[in-house]
Amino acid sequence: MSTTILAIESSCDDTSAAVVRDGFELSNVIANQQVHRAYGGVVPELASRAHQQNIVPVVDKALKDAGVRPEELSAVAFTRGPGLLGSLLVGSSFAKGLALALGVPLVEVNHLHAHVLALFLKDPAQPLRPVPSFPFLCLLVSGGHTQLVLARDYLDLEIVGQTQDDAAGEAFDKCAKTIGLPYPGGPVVDRLAQSGDEKAFVFKPARVPGYDFSFSGLKTSFLYTVRDKARHDPDFVRSRTPDLCASIQRAIVDSLLEKLEKAADELGIREIGLGGGVSANSALRRELLALAQRKGWTAHLPPLRLTTDNAAMIGITAHHKFLAGQFAEQHLPAQARYPLPSQADNLHKTSSP
Repeated sequence: MSTTILAIESSCDDTSAAVVRDGFELSNVIANQQVHRAYGGVVPELASRAHQQNIVPVVDKALKDAGVRPEELSAVAFTRGPGLLGSLLVGSSFAKGLALALGVPLVEVNHLHAHVLALFLKDPAQPLRPVPSFPFLCLLVSGGHTQLVLARDYLDLEIVGQTQDDAAGEAFDKCAKTIGLPYPGGPVVDRLAQSGDEKAFVFKPARVPGYDFSFSGLKTSFLYTVRDKARHDPDFVRSRTPDLCASIQRAIVDSLLEKLEKAADELGIREIGLGGGVSANSALRRELLALAQRKGWTAHLPPLRLTTDNAAMIGITAHHKFLAGQFAEQHLPAQARYPLPSQADNLHKTSSP
């Protein structure tokens, strides 16, 4: 029997809706919020108001693009967390109301879980695209999270390493802001780094044990270097921006891949995945593929369009939860902090809508 799911994503500043049928993406609509650029970061109150304006037209377009009528839906899925609480409430409230009106099950999804399972989303135009085999190790990197996730199955994930302070994406954005680049800074750093010398400056991250990361010291090192150099040369930042971008990008990418390699070797994992907003970084993608070739890994990178927050990744995660009978109650609250699911968590999930 075919399963058709309408998914809604509203964890931060992008309002997105998608229709996923039997694991295939039929539509994926995203409304971006440009208002935050003027403030150098996402303003929660403005984000939640924009979600309220965007959600109805975005859902309507997603259904029309997919050629699906509301009464054909098998379930409605939504991002429960983590994210901005006001933004999450808009998406979860809409999903609950629609599911109740249609008389279909409700499926809640962890946003980080969805970034991992985005690697399994089927594209009708590329039905034979390779997907990871279990178990695999996923490097999950975004503006708010940096984690190494061991995936034993679709619904059995374990965080084996994570940042102890700043996320990699946050380090990119804050370093970019230090030298006057616009928000979001990560993509700008990536673009400018392509014409810079990555060996021009040395920025070393803090050494932390195990598979964990730390980027706060790297960010501070960057700030002090810029401050000290600019004190003696007022034109320093303008003249050396590409070199600064290339050097900080190299430091962040090296730190990420060092821990990924360590974890993969010690855990005996040869299937590697990449996910999250920072997975769009060209240097990270290039260096991960090169590392995979040297190590004999099979690497899986998400299409660039699936690296940002989108509802299709919510839909593919909801698809697997639907098949497992994991449905949500109407009273289930949104959660700004929401840990990834583990095998122990899934043993206690309800199996009735």
